Amino acid sequence: MTPKEQGYYMPAEWAKHEATWLTYPKNPDSWPGKIETIYPSYHLFVKTLAEGEMVHINVDDERMLNHVHAELEKIGTNMQNISLHVIPSNDAWCRDHGPAFLLQRIQAIKQSSNQTMPPRAIVNWNHNAWGGKYPYEFDTQVPVRIHELMPETALFEPGIVMEGGSIDVNGCGDLLTTTSCLLNPNRNPQLNQDQIEGYLRNYYGVDNIIWLGEGIVGDDTDGHVDDLSRFVSEDTIITAVEHDAWDENYEPLQKNLKMLSRCRLANGKQPTVVELPMPDVVFYDGQRLPASYANFYIANGKVIFPTYRCLTDNEAAYILEACFPDREVIGIDSTDIIWGLGSFHCLSQQMPAV
Repeated sequence: MTPKEQGYYMPAEWAKHEATWLTYPKNPDSWPGKIETIYPSYHLFVKTLAEGEMVHINVDDERMLNHVHAELEKIGTNMQNISLHVIPSNDAWCRDHGPAFLLQRIQAIKQSSNQTMPPRAIVNWNHNAWGGKYPYEFDTQVPVRIHELMPETALFEPGIVMEGGSIDVNGCGDLLTTTSCLLNPNRNPQLNQDQIEGYLRNYYGVDNIIWLGEGIVGDDTDGHVDDLSRFVSEDTIITAVEHDAWDENYEPLQKNLKMLSRCRLANGKQPTVVELPMPDVVFYDGQRLPASYANFYIANGKVIFPTYRCLTDNEAAYILEACFPDREVIGIDSTDIIWGLGSFHCLSQQMPAV
């Protein structure tokens, strides 16, 4: 039986978290020539998370564990909310190589054996480093290693490639994704769109799938939706727009905006669409980076969003504050982190509270 058949679904990111999972960044190939510059912002991200929830961090070995503990303690992190685990990885992008956590919709749903199902489940999707672009032999083992730490959690293994950043859900039956990523032949060439939709429905517990098109320039994931459009409530989607008609992102983001204007939710209603501006272009070493405010992370009581040292940072903050009036909106400088081609949402994976 699939997770959906057994009553499991993926809650929205704004649902209460028991914890956030991270994988500590250490791969210099992901931030060539400047990995040391990312740690002040990364550690501040961890410290901010730990103010409202447990933070689990995967590290490679005991030496790294001791180093990370010391660095976080040095900046006044609430260490009671930090738990470090020796789980080796290739890279830091826990959104994509970490587990997808599901919850039971109805605790009384039982298996045919008449045994009550665990209240939480892990989906261990296959991971191939965004179409085989980078090494991933350790990353692909992370969900199983995390499951070993919580054996009371159910485990599902669909057997196909899927990344957490490629989807977003509202917890009410709707899922956002992109054709440029999920239909890319470097992921699951044996599957067509209908078959992929079947996996999305059965393993995320959704009913309705909203397809967008292309991603932003510089994104090596082939168009993850968490750089483009996100649910901010059950019936509201925030989406990145580029106002400069000469910019390379203008046309694909306008097309996505039109797609959203025509889409419907599982309940038949049209979602409210909120436009989120793109930041100033960020270049490093001659390469345009996928800087986007849409890569925010919704934590307990907070929304943490990336900033890029430009005036648009303030406009993005105001828009996010209006979308999340009951949460503190906190901007953290991601100008160096984005050289790794991802930001705070890419780095994190929520574990919903039972």
